Amino acid sequence: MKQEVAVFGSGCFWCSEAVFSELKGVLQVEPGYAGGSASDPTYEQVCGGDTGHAEVARVTFDPSVISYRELLEVLFSTHDPTTLNRQGADVGTQYRSVIFFSGEAQRVEAEKIVRELTDERVFRNPIVTEVAPLDAFYPAEDYHREYYRRNPAQPYCQAVIAPKLAKFRSHWKAKLKTAALAKAA
Repeated sequence: MKQEVAVFGSGCFWCSEAVFSELKGVLQVEPGYAGGSASDPTYEQVCGGDTGHAEVARVTFDPSVISYRELLEVLFSTHDPTTLNRQGADVGTQYRSVIFFSGEAQRVEAEKIVRELTDERVFRNPIVTEVAPLDAFYPAEDYHREYYRRNPAQPYCQAVIAPKLAKFRSHWKAKLKTAALAKAA
C-alpha cells in the first residue's frame, strides 16, 4: 500500500485530528507543530506565540482511497480560512490556517484549490490560508493524541469539536469510515 503525508493547520489540532481520523483512507492522524523557529517546541511554548509554530495535524493517507485534493476539500470545509491567526475563540498565530506541502505536486494542488475557491467566491472574505513548505514536524505531547476520543465530555470538546464533527459527518458521509458513519446516523 502506498502512503503519503499531508500537514494542515486549521486551528486547534484536537479538532483537526478528530475530523481527519474519520475519513476512509486515512491511516493515521498525529497532532503536532510546524512552521516555527524552535526545535522540538512544547505546547506551552507554542501557545505563548513566541516560536512561530502552528498547531497542525499530520495526516498519513492511502492515495488510492482518498486523494490529497479530497483532503484539501475537507480542510476548507471544516474551518474558516478567512480569519487571520484565529479559529473561533482560539486566537494566535498557532491557530493560523496553513497548508504545509511536501513536494511540488502538493504545492501546486494547494495553490490551485485556494485559487479556485477564491475565483468561485466560496467565502465572503478573502482566503488567508498560508501555503508553505514543510521544514519540520514536531509531534505534540502524548496527552494531545486522540484528545477528543478520550475526552468527549470535556467542555471544549462538547462546545467546539462535537458540533464541527456533526456538520462534517453530515457533509462527508460517503467518505467516512464505518465507525464514523455509524456515529453520523
